[in-house]
Amino acid sequence: MTTVTRTVSFAVKGKRKCDREQEEPQGRVPRISKLMALAIRYDQMLNDGVVQSQTELAELLHVSQPRMTQIMNLLHLSPEIQEEILFLSQVEVGRDQVTERDLRRITTEWRWDNQQKAWARSILRHRHFVVSSLRSVTNGSRSLIVDSSTAELCSHSL
Repeated sequence: MTTVTRTVSFAVKGKRKCDREQEEPQGRVPRISKLMALAIRYDQMLNDGVVQSQTELAELLHVSQPRMTQIMNLLHLSPEIQEEILFLSQVEVGRDQVTERDLRRITTEWRWDNQQKAWARSILRHRHFVVSSLRSVTNGSRSLIVDSSTAELCSHSL
C-alpha cells in the first residue's frame, strides 16, 4: 500500500489574498449624489422611450409623481453644479452636507450664473455652521478647526 501526503488549502472561491488586504471604503455616498445620478438615468429612460412619461416612471418606481418631479428638477441645475453634486466627498459621520430640499430653491432659478451664486452661498452657509459649532470645542492649547477647502476636521496647536 502506498501513502500520499499532500498539503491542501481551502480558500473561498473568488476571494483572493489581495482582496482581503484592501481597506473597506470609509463613509458613504451622499444621498443627493445618488439622486442626481438617478435623475440622469431616468432622463435617459424617458429619451430612449423606455417609459412614456414621468408619471409612468413614478408608478414603475413606486414613488409619488410630485417626488419624481423633485428628483427630475435636479436636471435644471447648471452642468457645473450637477458635476459637483456627483463628486461630493463621502459622508463619514452625521448628516449629508447638501440635501435635495436645500437645492429646490436653486432649481427654480433659470439663469446658471445665479444658480452658481446660490450654490456657493449654500456651501458657505454649511461650512460656516460647522465652523461656528466647532469654535466652542477648545481645550487648553489645542483647538479643532475646519479646513474650508475640504471641510475636514484638523487639530492645531494655538
